[in-house]
Amino acid sequence: MKAWNFFKFMPLQFRSKHYLCTSFLWTGSERKLEKQKMAVKIRLARRGRKKLALFDIVVADARAPRDGRFIEKIGVYNPNTNPATIEMAEDKAFEWVMNGAQPTDTVRAMLSYRGILLKKHLQIGVAKGAITQEQADKKFEEWQGNKNSKITGKVDMLSKKKADDAKARFEAESKIKEARAEAIRKKREVPVVAEAEAPVAEDAATEATETPSAEAAESTEA
Repeated sequence: MKAWNFFKFMPLQFRSKHYLCTSFLWTGSERKLEKQKMAVKIRLARRGRKKLALFDIVVADARAPRDGRFIEKIGVYNPNTNPATIEMAEDKAFEWVMNGAQPTDTVRAMLSYRGILLKKHLQIGVAKGAITQEQADKKFEEWQGNKNSKITGKVDMLSKKKADDAKARFEAESKIKEARAEAIRKKREVPVVAEAEAPVAEDAATEATETPSAEAAESTEA
């Protein structure tokens, strides 16, 4: 008889809050099974220095602190690169997921990105007889090939963009340097021109002074 059905037939004086606790509604084996399902988490453990953090992908007891003890390390996540770097022992991760380990939301996204969740889905289909193992492997290989192509394309696009940005930055710096050099050259040409015009002005003044003197001498002789 189920615990709840048994509870319905109990006398009213025994229907206290004490009998509504989880330990009464669940048998020992059911509680143990539920605890085993929820006890293990796949999550991130932080390390590294400030503003340059790295994260280990670990399998740990759900009750343990975030950066505390763990059962097994299965990968490394580096968010400082573009795209972010995920190094993971996929066989270990798949084994833990199939055994009921619960990933956090961030790790779930990583597992989906690496195809672990798809592999689990296909393997469940194989266990139910919906598809064969060969079909599951073929589908996973096709997905993996498309995913690798997308990743390669993104990396190439980012590399090209980085090279174009560096080229544009170099050209802008070159134009700035040329403008500065031109300004310095013009600034240096002004004193040279002034120095060249000074003797011309002195010669003109001398000629102007000599001309009245010569005219005066001619008038005197006359």
